[in-house]
Amino acid sequence: MLEKFDFPKGILPEGVNSYILNRDGGFEVFLSGNCEFKVEGGYILKYGRKITGKVKSGSLTDLKGVSVKVLFAWFSINEVVRSDSDISFYVGPLSASFPVSNFDECPRCSCGFDCATALPMVS
Repeated sequence: MLEKFDFPKGILPEGVNSYILNRDGGFEVFLSGNCEFKVEGGYILKYGRKITGKVKSGSLTDLKGVSVKVLFAWFSINEVVRSDSDISFYVGPLSASFPVSNFDECPRCSCGFDCATALPMVS
């Protein structure tokens, strides 16, 4: 669904059961369960069973259901923006950017993008 709006398929993890996309860009994505995995930079991403927000070309806003662990605290990711070759994740006014190519494949819960060499996660 998000590929129609210029996002790579790997912006969502494997396990999407269904989604609803409204005409105004509002969306709901339903996963088979909560999902956590490590990403570049040592961050841990967590997707809830239900993810909601608004989508338009290159922009996800009013995002709910996605959070990131930084050091010892969890923060909600409220916006994701694609600009040419990067994707930026926003937690309030702070952001972290990654190459779009990092999201060519859908991550898997627990092991993320590197399941061949991933160690079990400890929260």
